[in-house]
Amino acid sequence: MDAVRPAAVAGLFYPDDPLALRDEVQRHLRDARPSKGPPPKAIIAPHAGYAYSGPVAGSAYARLAPLAGVVRRVVLLGPCHRVAVRGLALPSVTAFETPLGRVPVDVAAARRARELPQVSVSDATHRDEHSLEVHLPFLQIALDDFSVVPFVVGSASAAEVAQVLDLLWGGPETLIVVSSDLSHYLDYGSAKMVDAETCTAIEGLAPERLDPEGACGRVPVGGLLVAAMRHGLDVTTVDLRSSGDTAGDRRRVVGYGAWVFTEGGAA
Repeated sequence: MDAVRPAAVAGLFYPDDPLALRDEVQRHLRDARPSKGPPPKAIIAPHAGYAYSGPVAGSAYARLAPLAGVVRRVVLLGPCHRVAVRGLALPSVTAFETPLGRVPVDVAAARRARELPQVSVSDATHRDEHSLEVHLPFLQIALDDFSVVPFVVGSASAAEVAQVLDLLWGGPETLIVVSSDLSHYLDYGSAKMVDAETCTAIEGLAPERLDPEGACGRVPVGGLLVAAMRHGLDVTTVDLRSSGDTAGDRRRVVGYGAWVFTEGGAA
């Protein structure tokens, strides 16, 4: 892979025109419910096409407004959809490109993470993976100058993911973003019930209660829940919908949720 990882799903999952992309992201941020409480240390947000999950992702990213100019590093984790990998995979590139410009990789932080046995480098698993890429335009609009530590999470345990998060936890300059959709291709009513169970597990910081069919990002989500317990974070659900709410068809839907994790004892 070249030094820059080019956008793989621009024009598919989100607009490839910079002006159209900026307009769409800003619209999702404007339409989000008003935020209350302290700014997040971590968020969970979905990774489908913006027409489907963009409104829900916007609900999470709207909470980052106070962090513009504060956050300088984003630890971004998403599930593997294409090329399987053991553990957590980093790319060898030094930047990711979107229609809005380049996002540098925090090479020093990535080098530290590679000292852990569950972390490897796999350009193949990053090349066409969308679960990380679709978050970058939201981050580019919501934050100022920042770098990213991008992990595709494959076959791993929640404890292995949590160990990586603990290593890179940092302070206010570091934000953690976990990418996950929820149930897949159930009818609207069934999806609502399954997604409610997943929501309860997340709100309870209970990774053992996450059903493999309830979230494609179950492993990175579970790792965040373990780390959140260690670090005393509170979790708040800010949105829970499905493609049946955002894109109309309720016969086969995909579930989406947005959660924020905050420090300081008040969500």
